[in-house]
Amino acid sequence: MYQAVRSRGALRPTAPAVPQPRSPRFRSLTDAEALRVLHRGARAMQDDLPDLTDRLVAALREQEPAYRAAMEADPAATWQEAHGSLRHSVASLLDPRTAREEARRCSWRIGATRAEHGFPLDALLHAFRLGGSLVWQGLVEETSRRAPDDVRLLVHVAADVWNFVDEHCTLVADAYRQVERRLAWRRENRLRLLTAALLDGTSRIADLPEAAEALGLPEQGRYAVVAVSAGAAAESATARASAVPAGMRVHWHTGVDVDHGIVLLEADDALRRLAPAPGAPEGARVGVGLPVDGLAALGDARRHADAALGICPETGGSVRLHEQLPSALLLSSPELGRALAEEVLGPLLRLEPSDRDLLLDTLAAWLECGGSAQRAGTRLYCHRNTVLNRLRRCEQLTGRSLTRPTDVVQVSLALAARRLLRT
Repeated sequence: MYQAVRSRGALRPTAPAVPQPRSPRFRSLTDAEALRVLHRGARAMQDDLPDLTDRLVAALREQEPAYRAAMEADPAATWQEAHGSLRHSVASLLDPRTAREEARRCSWRIGATRAEHGFPLDALLHAFRLGGSLVWQGLVEETSRRAPDDVRLLVHVAADVWNFVDEHCTLVADAYRQVERRLAWRRENRLRLLTAALLDGTSRIADLPEAAEALGLPEQGRYAVVAVSAGAAAESATARASAVPAGMRVHWHTGVDVDHGIVLLEADDALRRLAPAPGAPEGARVGVGLPVDGLAALGDARRHADAALGICPETGGSVRLHEQLPSALLLSSPELGRALAEEVLGPLLRLEPSDRDLLLDTLAAWLECGGSAQRAGTRLYCHRNTVLNRLRRCEQLTGRSLTRPTDVVQVSLALAARRLLRT
C-alpha cells in the first residue's frame, strides 16, 4: 500500500494548487525566550532525525495495520516518506519564513500519493498527528535534559506547534480528497463507458473481464435487460425499484429517456419476476427482454428490452418480450407491418371514422375475448348478435373469414400493426 513519495501520473495536484493557510505568529515579543528554547530543541532533533524517524515508523507499525502492510511491501519507502515529512516539519520550527512552503508542498504530495494508492485517509492522518506528538515529545525531552527550568517556557509555543500539525493534517486531507474525487470520476466514467459498450453491443472481447469486475457480475452468466421509462425524473428511481425485485443483482445505466438495467438471472423463475410491482409510479413503462448468455450478448438483450418497451401502452404498464413475440416481429419491420395492415384492413380503414372505429374495436374485443361473441358483447355493452353482425360486415369488407385460422392470424397481426405502428 505504502509507496515511495514521487510523481506517478497526472492526478497529483501541482504546487499552485496548494492552499495558503495563514502563517502562525508568535503572540508577543515577550515570547522571545520561549522561541530560543524552541529553536534549541529543534536543532537537536534536526541532528537526530534518523532516530526520530525510526521511532515514528516503529509506532506506525505497531498501531496502524495499514502501515504494517505497507512496510511489508516496501519498508524503505515508508521510512523515506516519514523522514522527509519530519525533516520539513523540524525545519519549519527553525525558519518558518523559508521552510514552511516546502513543508506544505511535501504534505500535499504525501496526501495525493496516498490517495492514488488507496491508502486509508484515517491512517494517514493518524500518522501526521503521531509525528506531531513525537516532535513535541522530542522538544520536551531535549529541554528537560539541557535546562529543566525552561520546560515551562514551551507552554508559550505549544499552540503554534499543534496549529502547525492541524494545518498539515488539513493539507493532507484536502489533497487526498481532491485526488479521490478525480479517481472516482474516472472510475465512474470508465464504468459508464464499459456499460454503454455492452448495451450497444460494441464491447471488445478483451474488455469483458474488466467490465465484469467493474460491474461486479460474472462474465459468463444468464442475463436479461430491463428498459424503464418513467414520466418524471423524480419517479425514475421508484420505477426502477418496482421493475426489479429486491435481492436480484442489477446494474443500472441511466439514459436521457430510458434507463436500462442489466439483471443477472440466478433463479429459474427470475425472468417471470421482472415486472412492475404494486406501487409503481403511474405512467411508468417497463420492457423486459429475452434472456441471453454472457455479457457479450447484452447488446441483443438491450434491443429485446427496447422492443418490449415499444410494445408497452403509452399510459404505462409492462411487457415481457417472450409473451409478445408477434408484436415484436411487427416492430422489427415497420414497413412490412404497415403493408400488412393496409392489405388486410384497408377497406375498413377507408370507412368513415365513426364506422371504422366501431368495427375495428369490435374485432379487437372479439379476439381479446378468445373468439367469444358473448364476452365481447359484455365488454362493448351490446348484444352478442350485434357483435356477430359487425363481424360479418368485417368479413365482407376484408375478404377474410374469421372461421379460418390463417385469416384470423392475419387479422390479429394487422390489428396489432395498426396499434403499434399507428397506421
